[in-house]
Amino acid sequence: MPVNIHSGLYLRNPKETTLGQSILKYSIILIDELGFEHFTFKKLAAKINSTEASIYRYFENKHLLLVYLSNWYWEYMYVNILNKLENINSPEEKLKIAIGGILDSMTKNDGITYIDEDILHSIMVSQADKVYRIKEVTEENKNGFFLAYKKVVRFISDIMLEVDPDFPYARILASTLTEMPNQQLYYAKNLPSLTSLANQKDNQAELQKVMENMALSWIKAYK
Repeated sequence: MPVNIHSGLYLRNPKETTLGQSILKYSIILIDELGFEHFTFKKLAAKINSTEASIYRYFENKHLLLVYLSNWYWEYMYVNILNKLENINSPEEKLKIAIGGILDSMTKNDGITYIDEDILHSIMVSQADKVYRIKEVTEENKNGFFLAYKKVVRFISDIMLEVDPDFPYARILASTLTEMPNQQLYYAKNLPSLTSLANQKDNQAELQKVMENMALSWIKAYK
């Protein structure tokens, strides 16, 4: 299943050309290395041996490029979870697999050479707030720029309602679970006193246990 990105985020589809794919590949690398504040199209152009003007033919500004990358992250997560749920009937097992899919979306897909999901995840850990904690969030929401994220949250909340159709907080729990790994891994790296993961050798496995227990315990408490 292909990763589909909202067409309003780009002027020309970067997936369709070699230059566009280079823009995606090296923007991820540079944003991770420099931070979003210090990332510019001028620096990106130098990295790919192109011009700023050529990049502006694909993206209106660097914020929309970041939103595009965020959309890729959530779309990739959605496809990853959907594939894992094929032929699974138990609602509780589906929820566990979906939680695993959230975490698996941190790992690289070698089938897509111009997107390094591992580095993209690093960006989402450190820069995700810059996607929607902005003054223009209401307008961008109206334009559908966050539909990929909403789709993941809605999909996971629907699985929760399969576990218990009367559970009243499915959207709250689903959005909390999708944000939790990035938040906790950021804390582990930068503010270790705010998390219990700092000394864990396998953060992903530990997070999965925490998230499964949190989700199923909360849902069962309302049955």
